Amino acid sequence: MNKLKVDIKKQLKFYELSIKFEQGNELLVIQGDSGSGKTTTLDIIAGIKKADEGEVLLKDRVLYSKEKKIFIPIRDRNIGYVFQNYALFPNMKVWDNIMFGLDKKNKKDIEKGNMLMEQFGISHLKNRFPNDISGGEKQRVSLARAMSTNPDLLIMDEPFSALDETLKDKLYKDFLEFKENSSIPIILITHNNEEAKLLGDRIIHFQQGKIINEEILRKSV
Repeated sequence: MNKLKVDIKKQLKFYELSIKFEQGNELLVIQGDSGSGKTTTLDIIAGIKKADEGEVLLKDRVLYSKEKKIFIPIRDRNIGYVFQNYALFPNMKVWDNIMFGLDKKNKKDIEKGNMLMEQFGISHLKNRFPNDISGGEKQRVSLARAMSTNPDLLIMDEPFSALDETLKDKLYKDFLEFKENSSIPIILITHNNEEAKLLGDRIIHFQQGKIINEEILRKSV
């Protein structure tokens, strides 16, 4: 099982972030007011930011430990991160964005890139640039890119928030199918309660850097 263990502390401007949770192969939703520490927690897990104390483990591998003086850089953590603004490379075509972490000369990697494009319904966008595709299409490209390296953990920060309701419904269905076929922990930040209950297996609520509530929606795998 790809188990994630998080036990971290970090002093922020107005409070101390102090978060502890474990996660198996489930979709964990993190909710809370703006500024409650949600994105900072994800950034610490991913290696974008560093905690002051504690540890982060994934598949029994130590990614961060204050005590052991371990800090694995972001590029070596094998974590997929889908940002709110998608963070696609604007000067690179869709194909090059998806293949960014792969070898474009390797036959298996090329096959994988094509498989992901087909899986997410974006094969027809292969030679287009991010500025020439829709928000929903960007979301699919971003998710395909995040999955291209077979991540041990997928992190998503408000990935559907900029989309209209009709497009959201379609992407929710696609994402639920993707989730059903995946076997990794997924963390989703969303302010949308309906979205949280539709997609999530468990919800934890943040308030000023603390977990104040937990809600089990579906039995964890």
